[in-house]
Amino acid sequence: MAIPAVPHARRTETAPETDGPWRDPSLTPRERVADLVPRMTLEEKAAQLYGVWVGADADGDGVAPHQNDMVDPVDWDELTTRGLGQLTRPFGTAPVDPGLGALALARAQHLIAGAGRFSIPALAHEECLAGFTAWGATAYPVPLSWGAAWNPELVTEMAHRIGRDMRSVGVHQGLAPVLDVARDLRWGRVEETIGEDPYLVGTIGTAYVRGLESAGIVATLKHFAGYAASAGARNLAPVRAGAREMADVTLPPFEMALREGGARSVMSSYSEIDGVPSAADPALLTELLRNTWGFTGTVVADYFGIGFLETLHKVAADRADAARLALGAGVDVELPTVRSYGDALVAAVRDGSVAEELVDRALYRVLLQKCELGLLDPGWSPLPAALRDTEPERARGTVDLDPPENRALARELAEQACVLLANDGVLPLPGTGRIAVVGPRADDPLAMLGCYSFPSHVGVSHPGTGMGIDVPTVLESLRGELPGADVGFAAGCEVDGTDTSAITDAVRLAGDADVCVAVLGDRAGLFGRGTSGEGCDAADLALPGVQGELLDALLATGTPVILVLLTGRPYALGRWADRTAAVVQSFFPGEEGGPALAGVLSGRVNPSGRLPVSVPRGPGGQPWTYLQPPLGLASGVSNLDPTPLHPFGHGMSYTSFDWEQAGQVPAEIPTDGSADIELTVRNTGDREGAEVVQLYVHDPVAQTTRPQARLIGYARVPLAAGAAARVRFRFHADLVSFTGIAGRRIVEPGELELRLAASSAATAVRRTVRLRLTGPERTVDHRRRLVCGTSVEPVTEPAAR
Repeated sequence: MAIPAVPHARRTETAPETDGPWRDPSLTPRERVADLVPRMTLEEKAAQLYGVWVGADADGDGVAPHQNDMVDPVDWDELTTRGLGQLTRPFGTAPVDPGLGALALARAQHLIAGAGRFSIPALAHEECLAGFTAWGATAYPVPLSWGAAWNPELVTEMAHRIGRDMRSVGVHQGLAPVLDVARDLRWGRVEETIGEDPYLVGTIGTAYVRGLESAGIVATLKHFAGYAASAGARNLAPVRAGAREMADVTLPPFEMALREGGARSVMSSYSEIDGVPSAADPALLTELLRNTWGFTGTVVADYFGIGFLETLHKVAADRADAARLALGAGVDVELPTVRSYGDALVAAVRDGSVAEELVDRALYRVLLQKCELGLLDPGWSPLPAALRDTEPERARGTVDLDPPENRALARELAEQACVLLANDGVLPLPGTGRIAVVGPRADDPLAMLGCYSFPSHVGVSHPGTGMGIDVPTVLESLRGELPGADVGFAAGCEVDGTDTSAITDAVRLAGDADVCVAVLGDRAGLFGRGTSGEGCDAADLALPGVQGELLDALLATGTPVILVLLTGRPYALGRWADRTAAVVQSFFPGEEGGPALAGVLSGRVNPSGRLPVSVPRGPGGQPWTYLQPPLGLASGVSNLDPTPLHPFGHGMSYTSFDWEQAGQVPAEIPTDGSADIELTVRNTGDREGAEVVQLYVHDPVAQTTRPQARLIGYARVPLAAGAAARVRFRFHADLVSFTGIAGRRIVEPGELELRLAASSAATAVRRTVRLRLTGPERTVDHRRRLVCGTSVEPVTEPAAR
């Protein structure tokens, strides 16, 4: 969308008139904003381009990188006379009762609107990665669990409820979802990603965007772009991805979420790609995002990302220079608080080092979004929906951000995301006898939560305040699930300590039991305060601390050991591959994760999760994901075998399924053609369950090297015992496009194999469809077909004679 030319406000002692057509809601937002921009002084313009973080300071543990170095004190009374673009995390900075928080936000908005000449409120934003990051709000499973559920519809419903809760208390923008594709499993923020495949990330991320936007919340795609490919898996380290990796792996989820999901905001990444920081890259933020893809929303900086151009990247000389680079690249809003876009930017415009046209360009986008949200309307009220029927003095305790329907949805998603990796028949548990529950994650509610859930993200810095939500542990959930069993407990060790003295008690308990449930894994945290989470990167993929030694000791007892993993990333399990009786993987499953896991162990829940990331055999050999060309796989030219223990897409069930190909597929279609691929899936076991049918493409010969297999479609198929369903994939040739040798995205004629499989492994292929693309090579762009349409229809069996 072209930005209308607007005249600049004259720099005179008398400010321009405030009244005008912009106040008329009957005009289009573009017309209103075009009238408003020239009425603002330069200081008022700049004020709309930054947020203020009330309550953040330089003391204690930060929740953003270098927070303690980057937060400057602000004069609230003086600053708000200019107006204010955003309010940063009014609920996610400290524990506050939701009703009181909503009241405080409404009062702040009243002050902001009253202090400025135009009475424009701020846009309030919050984190919402695994639920609204507020005290007392539902803690849902982390994004890696969304990927493990392979259920976009359920993720849409979750995001809608998150957005509804945020909107009810006065929040406008959510900083989610994360669309980074996991590239190195040691990276601390793997828990925030949806998985290692761009199609899975794109479809699940788009589902989240749809849900959040449907509730009226501005969804913010992050981190644009390449952040997860940092060298050595170190947070904020340089990214050395090539152009094809960027085009074929990193960018497609963003394309999909913008085009299919309608996201209205994008967050620039901390990354530098080939020496250019994303926040200072006009080729990325303007030429690609806006001029090519047609994005018309706002680009917001990751926290302190503009300041980092000066302090970390060293591409800016000072604050004004950082503002020049970021504004020129296309960053519209400085978050989380004012540093470069305030007085430094105003001075830079006045001395001619920054063109005022760049300020107006960003201002237009910011005000247009505020106008579309209703914040410029004369009838706007700061009182959010949650307080409209509540007396202010009675606000405490009036807002429930964790109602029963939220918890039920959190339970359903947690159950569908549990992945049964291995089982020699010991599961489901019989419900009687002696069960030893061992491990540092068995009786800690924080074991369920990722680093962006409020209790782990903020609550740990406020130990005198309760969690605000009920989070049952695996131990108490298992005792409730199996009342007829004798369930004992021993921690055995800490998550990441070196003390092995408690292993003896754990071994004694396991040795006297009929079965041992070893609950091991991660502690989510920030910047080294956890084993998973932002800034908690791993040197290798060995289990943290002495948990591996604990597991060895438990296995040595001879008691069958069921390994339950509560983690933010996969860990290498090859050392125990043939020794454990069963393995259940859960990626920080949220507040209802304990009951969900207990249900899987008891058999009340039939596991249906599938891996969104591969589980490695050995702790080294990173980075590696399944998207490998032939030389990235095991071969005779290297003694190192990267083949994972459990491949992407793997997962087991307590029932069995039979796949039968149905219908005819043409032998040839043109390079712009399509074909339906059908199969019948039947539940051949004695209980209900869900199969996940995955469609991969294998390109035998191409002009550039291609992954041996790449996901292009999937369908989650729930079936009652004995029932069958017809699954149809609407394959289009666009789905096999890739970046060719000339640097353009193409659909190349030639032979293809479409593999219907239970995982990415070649041994999991159930049916193969061979297809030839004919005709000329086609060049395609972001308008190509991005999603493989699917349908699942029950098969009606003929009546018995």
